[in-house]
Amino acid sequence: MKHGKTMNLIILLSAFFMLQCTSNSEVNNDEPLPIIPRINQVSGELEKHTIRQFSFINQDSQIVTNETFKDKIYVSDFFFIHCPTICPKVKANMKFMYDELKGNDEVIFISHSIDTRYDTVPALKAYAEKLEIDTERWHLVTGDKKAIYEIAADYVSSAKEDAGAPGGFDHSGYLVLIDKKGHVRSFARGTEREEAEKLLRDIGKLLKES
Repeated sequence: MKHGKTMNLIILLSAFFMLQCTSNSEVNNDEPLPIIPRINQVSGELEKHTIRQFSFINQDSQIVTNETFKDKIYVSDFFFIHCPTICPKVKANMKFMYDELKGNDEVIFISHSIDTRYDTVPALKAYAEKLEIDTERWHLVTGDKKAIYEIAADYVSSAKEDAGAPGGFDHSGYLVLIDKKGHVRSFARGTEREEAEKLLRDIGKLLKES
């Protein structure tokens, strides 16, 4: 229980810091996007970081690693197919961004399933077909449960099993923007279309930066 409370505090503090950074960057649209840090779970201090090394499998049984995103800007989120709460809205806004960025091969997407038991590769494939998305541009991934839950912190997000939460999982609904060097640069509440539109503008900034 103590560990869970500590993790929740880390997520809340990180989210607050991100809100501050985002708010400041919007004051002057000419300002570059900040590199958003995470809170070190040992020292409690803010630190700049890059997304750790990972290896997952996508809806077409392809291995997806950091190399998949080399020289790419990408948007990340965490979800599960049968989520009864925020996931449908988050996915609708991610699909909106995906459609708006068609033809731009510098920007791709990754969605991590946190229900590794039921969101199998065939289930992810069927879900991808429902969304009408291209595997080359949007990876729906599964893999080792511990690895997925731990990497959520790198995206300044949360993901865990919780019997008391709707659907049995507790997760944040952020859409998180990662630059070509693996830094977190912006985020949006995935349930809000206006925030997804702001994230599109932030992607435009990164494209000019790179």
